[in-house]
Amino acid sequence: MLDVNPSIPADYPEIGAWLLSLARSHAKREDSRIEAQLEANGPREGRSYGLRLALGARTAPPPGSPPLELEFREVVEGRTRFAWCLAFGERVQTVARGLVAAGPGAS
Repeated sequence: MLDVNPSIPADYPEIGAWLLSLARSHAKREDSRIEAQLEANGPREGRSYGLRLALGARTAPPPGSPPLELEFREVVEGRTRFAWCLAFGERVQTVARGLVAAGPGAS
């Protein structure tokens, strides 16, 4: 467990839940049907997260492409900084807009 500051303990699952919630809230600003998917198991566990957005059967980044990658330490340190959260939110919204613009039938 890492201490971001003395009053906010942070472990890998907790940070993952926070990251998923933040990604979901920003993605849904573009389309309320978009869901965020967090990859946190296997070789990533305890080290990093992979993030994808899904709208129906479509995902972004698409299957076969690497997800948005975020190192655990980067997220732990970033979550207490407004500028990091803002940049992450803008990144998620950009991916979400592309997913919506791809329209039905796109992969």
